[in-house]
Amino acid sequence: MNATVRDPRGLAALRRHYEVEKELADRLRAAPAEARPALYRSLYNELFARVPDHPQNVWKDSPTQQTARTNEQMRLLERFLTPETVYLEVGAGDCHLTRTVAGKVKAAYGVDVSDLISATDVRPANFDLLITDGTTIPLEASRVTVAYSNMLVEHLHPDDCVRHLQEVHRVLAPGGVYVCRTPHRFAGPTDISGYFDREATGFHMKEYSFREVDRLFRAAGFESVGVCARVKGKTIATPTLLVRMAEWGLGLLPYWPRKALSRSALLRPLFSTVTVVARKK
Repeated sequence: MNATVRDPRGLAALRRHYEVEKELADRLRAAPAEARPALYRSLYNELFARVPDHPQNVWKDSPTQQTARTNEQMRLLERFLTPETVYLEVGAGDCHLTRTVAGKVKAAYGVDVSDLISATDVRPANFDLLITDGTTIPLEASRVTVAYSNMLVEHLHPDDCVRHLQEVHRVLAPGGVYVCRTPHRFAGPTDISGYFDREATGFHMKEYSFREVDRLFRAAGFESVGVCARVKGKTIATPTLLVRMAEWGLGLLPYWPRKALSRSALLRPLFSTVTVVARKK
C-alpha cells in the first residue's frame, strides 16, 4: 500500500489496518537475524488474512486495477525486455505483472514471501512462482538477465537489504540489469503509517533516499547505478549529480515543506519514487 494514494476506506478501517500492521511489523523489527526468514512469510500471510480489505487483496480481486497497475509497470519495463530475456520479479505479489511479462520473454520467475497473496491457477508454461524466506533467491547464479522489484526493498529489515541486493547480483548474468523502485523517504512515510506517523512504522522497515540506495547497490557489487524519472508515462534517465543536488537541498527543509515539495507536480517524478537502474559488470 502507498499512503500517497488516497485510500477509499474510512478512518476506522485505516486505523484497524494500521494497528494490525504495526503490531506485526514491530515483531519483525525486533526479531534476531536467524528468526527473520521464517517471519517474513508468516507475518505477511497473517496481515493479508487479518486485513481482508488490504489494498493487495482488493487489487487481486479487481481485474481493472490489476490491469492498470500492470500496464503502468510494463511501460517502464518494456525497453529492457526481448524474446531472449530471463526475467525475475522479486516481491511479485499477485504475479499479474510477472505472468504478463512471461508472454514477451524466454522465461519469467516470480519470487514472493507470501503464498497467500500469490495464489493463482493461471500459470504460463514459462512462468514459475518461487516462495522465498525474504532474502534468498532460489535460482542458480547468472540465470537472470532482467530483475525487477516494485516497492520491495523498503519492506526488508535494513540488515537484510544488502543480503537481498547481493542475491539479485548473484543471479544476474554479466551485463544484467536490476530495475528497482522504492518510495523516496522525503515523500513518506508511504505505508499505512503515513496516515498516522511521520516515520514509517508499518511494514516499511526503512524508506530510503537515492544517496542511500546508491550506496547499498554499490556495496552489493553493482558497477553502475542510474536513476530515472517517470514523466507522462515515459522513463527518462536523469543525471545522478542533479538528483544528489536536489536531494541535498530538500534535505535542508523542515518535514512538512520537504514532504509537500517531494509530492509536488514538479518534483514527484524523482522524489515520490526512486527508480534505480543498476547493472552488473
